[in-house]
Amino acid sequence: MAYAIRTQYNLQTMDKANNSDYIKQIYIKNKSWNPEPAPLDIENKITNFEKQLKNHQKNIVSRNQGRNLRNLTYPQSATLRLLKLDDNLTIKNTDKNLGPSIMETEAYIAQVLKEHLLTKDYVRLSEATAKHRINDLMGFLKTLITENYKLLSKAEVTYFQRSFKKQYRIPIFYGLPKVHKTPVTLRPVVSSSSSFLSVFSVWLDLKMKDLLPLVKSYIKNSMTIINDLKELFIPDEALIFTADAKSMYTNIDTATGVAAIRDFILDNRDQIPADFPIDLFLQILTTVMENNIFTFAGTYWQQLSGTAMGTPAACAYATVTFGQHENNLILPTYHSQLIYYKRYIDDILAIWLPPVRQKINTWNKFKEDLNNWGSLEWAIEEPSLSTTFLDLNLQIIGNTIKTSTYQKPMNLYLYIPPKSSHPPSCLKGLISGELRRYFFQNSTTDFQAILTKFIWRLVNRGHTIDDLTPLLLQAASNLDRSILTHTATENPSTLFLHWTYHPNGLQRQDLRKTFDSTFKDDLPFDKMQVAVARPKNLRDVLTRATTKVPAHINIDHLITQCCPDQTYTLQDMTNMQN
Repeated sequence: MAYAIRTQYNLQTMDKANNSDYIKQIYIKNKSWNPEPAPLDIENKITNFEKQLKNHQKNIVSRNQGRNLRNLTYPQSATLRLLKLDDNLTIKNTDKNLGPSIMETEAYIAQVLKEHLLTKDYVRLSEATAKHRINDLMGFLKTLITENYKLLSKAEVTYFQRSFKKQYRIPIFYGLPKVHKTPVTLRPVVSSSSSFLSVFSVWLDLKMKDLLPLVKSYIKNSMTIINDLKELFIPDEALIFTADAKSMYTNIDTATGVAAIRDFILDNRDQIPADFPIDLFLQILTTVMENNIFTFAGTYWQQLSGTAMGTPAACAYATVTFGQHENNLILPTYHSQLIYYKRYIDDILAIWLPPVRQKINTWNKFKEDLNNWGSLEWAIEEPSLSTTFLDLNLQIIGNTIKTSTYQKPMNLYLYIPPKSSHPPSCLKGLISGELRRYFFQNSTTDFQAILTKFIWRLVNRGHTIDDLTPLLLQAASNLDRSILTHTATENPSTLFLHWTYHPNGLQRQDLRKTFDSTFKDDLPFDKMQVAVARPKNLRDVLTRATTKVPAHINIDHLITQCCPDQTYTLQDMTNMQN
């Protein structure tokens, strides 16, 4: 608390709150810096504020002494503890957010090996080789930044300097069960957070924000689609269709991808900031995409093809690379037929106006050209009067397009239950966000129908109509105000106080009341905001990226069993790589 108040007081009074050198995406806290003490009267009030909070907390502990404040029964807690400690079981979230899954660890490891790691797309490394390569990469990239620091802004230089002082871990590979598929397969995922290459990939993602608006098909979300379609007149012959890329990330080989981005930058050079460091950007991009090294179940692997899995820049990279093909070939060639064409990463939405002549031939040629880029393939549906795109149902009616909310049939609607220890603001935010989304995506009749479904789904999760009604009314009131006031208000100077929520602990109103009684009108801020964090939930406790191998499993024997045709040993592979 004291640190936050002193920090923001210093920034505000020194007029650094709106520092142009600050870039939120690449900001890293300087842990060795401590704010200067505030004036004595403020420091005294900070002491008094902390003292009152401690007394509040002491009273709560005393009042609840001897009570069980857990929201789990003892048998539930014991069962969860056994699940967490049992290395023979692996617990993962499922693909498409279809709830948790429990698998036998040996079967899970074998499936990951067969479906992914023991394929042509990966190679196993010895521990020594993997760590040697990572150390070489660290040295190379640090030198690259040092030699080119003049090409970077002050905020970027600070970002790299602070990043280089941190401790890093090797990325971790795991699989999410696709329980909606028969048979069940695994979606490959690489957790690259806190890895050294992610430092550079975050920077790449930042720089690509200068490129994304120049991709003519680029959209941010479904709200953009709705706003676009409202202004669009649909000719009588027009039809709508979507296209879905087949494994887009794995099918963008690095040579093709980097060449596409290089050409994209050169083709749009006059619209890109003059200080954009092209050569440095491309060199780092190539390094990140070609050196995705990670661990799985105590073994080390390197990805050999496709976009580096789990890297922060992957989405922007996929958008820009294929955007070059769209900008140069697809949109100029078919501008008369494509009266609307947008893409969200690997999903295309377009409105097709068939030509007067050669309708079938033109459509087939379009599909051929769309698929004529590297090894990427698109599953293209035939044009019709209706389709589904992202979270929207789209239907051509007359010369307009009607939209409604699309919800997958397999959706389990696992909303926060009433006995959860999430802060109340989480449920408020869920209701407010869904109400707003439903309102803008649907007609009045459809809005009423889907809102009714939403309410009953919350009731099925344990909530009561009496508890939900004030939250729904508040969300509706906020929505009405946002519609009536179109002008955006400037962000006021705000002091943020961070607190971990507990349903039986200090509440937001306690913090606010204590703050007002101590600091009201004495600090140079327009308002104070309590930023409440939730405690750990079941997913945090039970799921982990790493795979612990039970003592009775020999990973090398398991690899041999999964791929008996490969007779070379790990030492042979290490020699081959060297």
